[in-house]
Amino acid sequence: MTISEKVAYLKGLAEGLDLDTSKSKEGKLISVMIGILEEIGLSIEDLEENAEALGEEIDAISDDLSDVEKAVFEDEDEDDACGCGCEDEDDDFFEIECPNCKEDLVIDDAVLESGVVQCPNCKEKFALELSDDCGCEDEGCSCHHHDGEDEAE
Repeated sequence: MTISEKVAYLKGLAEGLDLDTSKSKEGKLISVMIGILEEIGLSIEDLEENAEALGEEIDAISDDLSDVEKAVFEDEDEDDACGCGCEDEDDDFFEIECPNCKEDLVIDDAVLESGVVQCPNCKEKFALELSDDCGCEDEGCSCHHHDGEDEAE
């Protein structure tokens, strides 16, 4: 039973008491209270309808956002040429180990292309052997990703 139905039932009970709403103070009070309850019931029904409509709109927006996310993030998946997941990592930085002090170093593309690295820890310079092997198990991989497996010359 909705609030409006309950208020209508209460109104019927009050009318069944045959109260004189024009002369009796109690009758006037009950009549005004029932009128207020009717307005509250209608307001609550309006709020419930609005909440349901907003929920439907939010669902539609969520579906649209999901479509946008699929379109955006599927493009990133297509960038992974070999499908091995190695390009999910940052392409601009690579991790190698210093052959002298065994410290892990993070280098960028410019240092990698120069082929010479100076360890900030021990200050020794060493050359990198660049290979096309990225450590991926996919035979068709062409991602040129170096995953700390570079060997020093």
